[in-house]
Amino acid sequence: MAMDAETFGQLIDTVRRFVDERLIPLEQQVAEDDKVPDDLIAEMKALGLFGLSVPEAYGGLGLTMEEEVRVGFQLGRTSPAFRSVFGTNVGIGSQGIVIDGTEAQKQQYLPKIASGEYVTSFALTEPEAGSDAASVRTTARLDGDHYVLNGTKRFITNAPTADILTVMARTNPDIAGAGGVSAFIVERRSPGLSFGKPEKKMGQQGAHVCDVIFDNCQVPAENLIGGAEGQGFKTAMKTLDRGRLHLAGVCVGFAERVIDTALAYAVERKQFGQPIAEFQLVQAMLADSKAEAYAGRCMTLDAAIRRDAGEDIATEAACCKMYTSEMCGRVVDRAVQIHGGNGYIADYGVERMYRDARLFRIYEGTTQIQQLVIARNMIREMRDAM
Repeated sequence: MAMDAETFGQLIDTVRRFVDERLIPLEQQVAEDDKVPDDLIAEMKALGLFGLSVPEAYGGLGLTMEEEVRVGFQLGRTSPAFRSVFGTNVGIGSQGIVIDGTEAQKQQYLPKIASGEYVTSFALTEPEAGSDAASVRTTARLDGDHYVLNGTKRFITNAPTADILTVMARTNPDIAGAGGVSAFIVERRSPGLSFGKPEKKMGQQGAHVCDVIFDNCQVPAENLIGGAEGQGFKTAMKTLDRGRLHLAGVCVGFAERVIDTALAYAVERKQFGQPIAEFQLVQAMLADSKAEAYAGRCMTLDAAIRRDAGEDIATEAACCKMYTSEMCGRVVDRAVQIHGGNGYIADYGVERMYRDARLFRIYEGTTQIQQLVIARNMIREMRDAM
């Protein structure tokens, strides 16, 4: 259920001030320390950011998709590392339980996810199964009242600090592809669960990823999401649809912040006796960036509104994620160009933004995977109509 306009307006104002006054001033420190300060995380919990998408009945804010996207516009205006702290709780780390979990699973886990007591991760990617998500090799074998998991997950966001993980594992080795995959809630203290060292990354310092290793890891049978085997891939795809729209909103917000940064620099920086903002070729870069960010904002809101209305927006979600992540890359590239040599120097910030933005085109489905999703859905719809 949507918030009333006044309450939601207050939420947006609060998030905007939090971003402007608390997060943006600490961007460089977080990048250098590779750590988000604990006091900031406590403030995020107090603001309810860990429970944006968790239903109110379980202690969350229960935002609609449109509302979540609008919050994403604000969160995108700062370093992605900050959003990553609670991003999996809002998206793929919790939504499998929200969408397909049993009532007992919801009662047990969602209140702690919403409050931030539990940090979540979504463990799908493997060394041999990233874009080809249906080829999961991690196995889950039922043994009495437990499943025994074996395998390795790779590049799992928030895994170094995760309290629970939504894990995709193959419960039926005789069924190839998606049909043999199930989803599990795995707690950090589970016997046989361990974690690799955090990876060093190109950008987004402060957001941590590592391998997750299952060595005869014991998971209670009641932690099978939905209580039914073979539904894990469907659960993953449903969570990714929402996650892609959330990320599209973040990409739009990030692009708008970059545009503001480039514009301010162009107005102040002088060459040949005048601000470089007066040069038409610089104006062209600014105008292209503005138009593309506006297009991304409009399409993301449209898809979110359609999802809230109950429409199947798998194609539209893929379009939004593909377009906004690619658009964001183009915008930040132009910003570096507008800054010239200064854009390559760390002191001006756009060099960090350039590196941070690159990951948007990879996680939660690469651009190429979005293209496949879009085209295959188009072809199927055409054949169904014939």
